[in-house]
This record gives sequence, C-alpha cells and structure tokens, in this order.
Amino acid sequence: MPSPSPVPPSTAEGSSKNSPTKGSLSLGDLDAVEVLPASATAGWSSARQKRKWSQSGSTKDVAGPSSIALKNVDPSDGVGAFPKAMSLADYLELEGSDINLNINTYYYLVALGEGGIVVEGQTSAEKPHQHKQMKHVDPKIDEKYVEFKQFDIVGDHSDHFYSNPRERKVQVVNEPGKDWVKRIQHEWKVLEKDLPDNIFVRVYEDRLELLRAVIIGPSGTPYHDGLFFFDVYFPPQYPRNPPLVIYHSGGLQLNPNLYACGKVCLSLLNTWPGDGCEKWNPSNSTLQVLVSIQALVLNAKPYFNEPGFESYANTPRAEKKSIAYNQETFLLSCKTMLYSLHNPPKHFDDFIIGHFHKYGHSILIGCNAYMDGAQVGSIIGGVKAIDKGNKGCSTKFKGSLKKLFEELMMEFIGIGVDCHEFMIDTTLKL
Repeated sequence: MPSPSPVPPSTAEGSSKNSPTKGSLSLGDLDAVEVLPASATAGWSSARQKRKWSQSGSTKDVAGPSSIALKNVDPSDGVGAFPKAMSLADYLELEGSDINLNINTYYYLVALGEGGIVVEGQTSAEKPHQHKQMKHVDPKIDEKYVEFKQFDIVGDHSDHFYSNPRERKVQVVNEPGKDWVKRIQHEWKVLEKDLPDNIFVRVYEDRLELLRAVIIGPSGTPYHDGLFFFDVYFPPQYPRNPPLVIYHSGGLQLNPNLYACGKVCLSLLNTWPGDGCEKWNPSNSTLQVLVSIQALVLNAKPYFNEPGFESYANTPRAEKKSIAYNQETFLLSCKTMLYSLHNPPKHFDDFIIGHFHKYGHSILIGCNAYMDGAQVGSIIGGVKAIDKGNKGCSTKFKGSLKKLFEELMMEFIGIGVDCHEFMIDTTLKL
C-alpha cells in the first residue's frame, strides 16, 4: 500500500488551517492531525513518547506504539471526537477517508502545521520551526557494506580506549625495538590473510600498538547478528606479555566474561584462570585471541561460563537455567545493538548501518519467534534452523523483549529496513 504523503494542510487538497484534510482529526490547539503510517515517521524518537493534547478543555494522552493499541478514551464532544470503543479504522471509514489503513501497520497521530510536519502533540505556536525529519538513507548502503574491508589501515585513533595510554595507566610504547615492530607487522599480515568471515579489524598507521576489532555474534547463540567491539593495546613487553583488550560494553555486563567496565576475562589474556596451553605464551597471536573470544566467550550456552557451573552441563536443572540465562543474554545483546547504532566507533559507521540493513529483518523475525516461545538461538537467518523445541518464555522476558523489539524496529526503519510485516494490528482504540 502506498503511504499517504505527509504534506502540510496548506498544500493538501481541500484543506486549510481551520479545515482539516479528509480523514483527519481536528484539535483545538493544533492546525490539524493527520493519520500517518510508521514508515512516514521513521526516525522520530518522540513518536515513542507519550504526548498530551487538548480537546474541548480536557487533556488526553496520545501514546506511542508501546501502549497505544486498544487504548480507549471517550471525548464528550468536539470536532473529530469519535465514540468510545470505535476503532480508528472504523472512524476513518465512517468519515469517508481516502487513507486505506493497512493491517499489521502502526499509525500515529501527528500534527500538521504551515511549516511542515510537527511531532505529535506539539503546537506550531510552541515550536514554530522545529520538526523531526526522516533519517536519510544512503542509497549506496549495501554497496559500502559489501566493499568494507575485513582488514584495513586507518588514521584517526582519537576514540580508541588506549589512544592516551597514560590516562589508562598502562605502559607507553615510546621507542619500540625492532623485534617489537617486526612482530606487530607480522600480526598485521596474519590478520589480513586469515581473519574468519565474521571478524573485522582496523589498525592505525601511526600507532602500531593500537587495534580495533568487531566480532559478529555467531549463529545459534544468544548473540546472533549482534556486533561486539574490542579495542586492543600491545604493550612494550609484547609478545612476552599478552595484549590488553577492552570491550565496548555500553555499561552492560553481557556475560560472565565481558564486564560492564569493559574487562575481558579470558585465560589466553591471563585475566581468567587457566592451565598450560590455555594461558598466554609468546607463540600466541592476536588472531588467536579474537577467535577465542568468538568461540569461548560468545558461545551458545554462556550460563556454563559462570565459575563452577561447567560441571553441571547436560543436567536437566542446569539446562533449564541455561535457557533462561540465554533469554537474558539476548536482551543484553539487543541493547548492545542499539548502543552500536547510537554510538558507532570510528571507521565502522558504514559497516554498522550496512550490517543492520542486511540483518535487521532476520533479527526482528528472531525477536518475534522468541516472544512466541521459540528457544533463543534457534532462529538462523530468519528461519528456525535448530530444533530446540518450544519451551515458552516468561512474561517478564516477553515484556522486555517487546520493548526492545519496538526500539530496534524504529531504528531499522530509519536505515531503510522493510519492517511492514512486523507492525501491530491497526485496530487502534483511543
């Protein structure tokens, strides 16, 4: 269904400031209120917030997508008031609206003024020139994603965690020896040649001691399709000592190995208990560290990474706890997706947008399936590829995921992901 064009009343046929467009609701302190689909309001952060508007001297709430569905009010009078329990679709049909409401699509009430579109509930008198625009979607988004190199040398390191090592209280690499430089250059060659498909790396032309990597969450795990960033620092004692690795946590402790402070607990980094070959030795490499994080930290059952829990693997009680743990981990992974979209590390902007443009649809399919009871990690590429059974989910998990689902959907719409099939039923009741 083609979306109705969001135009001001002054340019709409048969409309004026005091004569709202066909199928719209007139409110006393607004020029007009039009019904628009979510696709026409993509990127409006305030579209998810509760707003108030005044009608006939009374104040009513206009709620966002998390609470607008099936909500009743009973305006006693006023132009545009419609009876209690009458759906918005029924009202527009009664008024002869030429807006064809589509099922499974969100609709918002938004104010239209002389200056263009204004966020719902905001009067043109209060904010005469401010109106939220739709995000610009780069037409070359997919092309840039495909062309994004797995390994590349870049310049600006200003947002790297160890850009100023003194602030981080680590030893500065002042005058590196030939052996140190030679080893780093060797690391670069290994990374450029042998990186697995789901790991991308950037190194810095004038700061050999710095490296940044992103790992795509593996399929079949609660991290699937997520992006996990790490900043690496090679101290002067490298490779006698392991590199220092910090995780871009966004203030969230993702699992027992990735702390909210950014600490990465891994035997290979000497930050987690281990014996023999599990510990760091000079023959190890940065590639091994990254692959270990991918395989051992971002694994299918992080519950058993908790200290002392590994011995309970494959027992009924522990496996049940592991399923619940994966649900919580997936919620954190979704929050990490939002954090990456809002705070893209330098040199990865195009990659992040391209990644979620490509995988956003599959991520939302997974969210829907998990809310319906599918086991977290059972959805691969939008298809239930792993038969783990339908174990159901708690009300708390479902409610938390529903909120994150809506936030992710709004972000994905803003970067051009087709999300129409995920919109809720539009039998909205005000």
